Amino acid sequence: MQTIPIKRALLSVSDKTGIVELAKDLVDLGVELISTGGTSAALQAAAIPYRKIEELTGLPEMLDGRVKTLHPTIHGGILGRRDEHAVEAAKHHIPWIDLVVVNFYPFEQATKDREMTWDEVVEYIDVGGPTMVRAAAKNFAWVGVVVNPDDYTAMLAELRMQYGLSFTTRKNLAEKAFAATTHYDAMIHQYFLNKNSQIESFPQHLELHLEKMAELRYGENPHQRASAYQFSKQKTGILCAAPHQGKPLSYNNILDSEAAWSCVSEFASPACVIVKHANPCGAAAADTIDEAYQQAYTTDPTSAFGGIVALNRPCTKSVAEAVTSIFTEVILAPAFTEEALTVLATKPNLRVLEIPVYAQQTWEMKYITGGLLLQEKDLYQVQADELKIMTRVKPNREEVASMLFAWRVLKHAKSNAILVVKENRTLGIGAGQVSRIDAVDLALSKASKLSNTNLQNAVLTSDAFFPFRDSIDHIAQSGVRVIMQPGGSVRDEEVIAACDEHHIAMVFTGKRCFKH
Repeated sequence: MQTIPIKRALLSVSDKTGIVELAKDLVDLGVELISTGGTSAALQAAAIPYRKIEELTGLPEMLDGRVKTLHPTIHGGILGRRDEHAVEAAKHHIPWIDLVVVNFYPFEQATKDREMTWDEVVEYIDVGGPTMVRAAAKNFAWVGVVVNPDDYTAMLAELRMQYGLSFTTRKNLAEKAFAATTHYDAMIHQYFLNKNSQIESFPQHLELHLEKMAELRYGENPHQRASAYQFSKQKTGILCAAPHQGKPLSYNNILDSEAAWSCVSEFASPACVIVKHANPCGAAAADTIDEAYQQAYTTDPTSAFGGIVALNRPCTKSVAEAVTSIFTEVILAPAFTEEALTVLATKPNLRVLEIPVYAQQTWEMKYITGGLLLQEKDLYQVQADELKIMTRVKPNREEVASMLFAWRVLKHAKSNAILVVKENRTLGIGAGQVSRIDAVDLALSKASKLSNTNLQNAVLTSDAFFPFRDSIDHIAQSGVRVIMQPGGSVRDEEVIAACDEHHIAMVFTGKRCFKH
């Protein structure tokens, strides 16, 4: 596979970053330039010699610039095989084009301009650019194609060294080119779906375009390889968090951080969530972030060891001192005071991530063999007026507030999940159990270990219905006198009757919050 000399290049870019410098260097290397439209104007202003497209095609740009490169002379010069098609190309006066430097109309930026009409946005759909890029990428055996200004420097370095581009370089550039056209078409497709009022329905075709963000040390276990990928142009999420210090995030760190941040984002008041193995092990909302952290931590100090701490308010010096007093993997917050950063710096391996508050995504997906599952993200929050009291005993106002707090945490715990809460803090969490009664026993066991904690006014919440009364009989022995659950079991009447027997209030939400 030989190195192909670059004698003629076509330059036509919307993003003109570095294009003048590139053009100067190409001319210095003896490359003839062909250019169009705005790129021509930039080259002319810089006094760089070039040939206009119409000199080759014999036709001017027409139809308001919609047609300028869509011509056999241009595409023949890009697509032709230099060995098999040389005679035919000479017959039709088609000059070979060895390098295509093209990027596309800024369609994505146009879609973000809310004042633009449908017709105006459609004008930002590039036709000639993607067509030339696809042609050059297809013929990478003979042609180089560059779609990203970030690749100019490396390409020029290779040209200076060997006056051409190697097969490996052309192939790699072609791969990037096809990724660019795929992403561009996917953006247009999504825009049409949205404009056709189909945003609430599932698309018939789903195109995903992601970019590698980092090669991770390993996956869930040291013998598994892993990398982190991000959706192109995405500017929010854990992968976009600004690191202040610490080792690079591991695969498990990323998953746990996502779980912690998603949960703490449920709260408007100062809140802290501590996560271990993708499950919340402590959560609290309070008047101050210092108090929220302390209450979340004391829920389950054993599980908090080696955990992930997420705050929805700036991290203070007090919280930093508490976090650094035990082994913590990651701390996330929308900001950190200078005093807090100074304290956290005493633990150089602690990962400190600053992450702005952002709107939660509305969709989530899980990969399975041969495909993926796509669903709406569970953003539902139970409201007080939706609660249906099913028993003779009624919850009081404080207990209702505890239930509303519990739901925000409960839906982030793996099913089967049970939470015991009191006064806007978790007391015990039983998550990821294969039977509901095991989850009940685990949550009550953890709650009972808290010193000076009376469960008399605590609330127990369940992510799904109780299939039998056995869980109620266990709960009655703990002192808990309020239970919240979705309802919907064929034995609801039996379960409600058990609550009445034990003088326990039971409230139905009518909504389940499984998390697998």
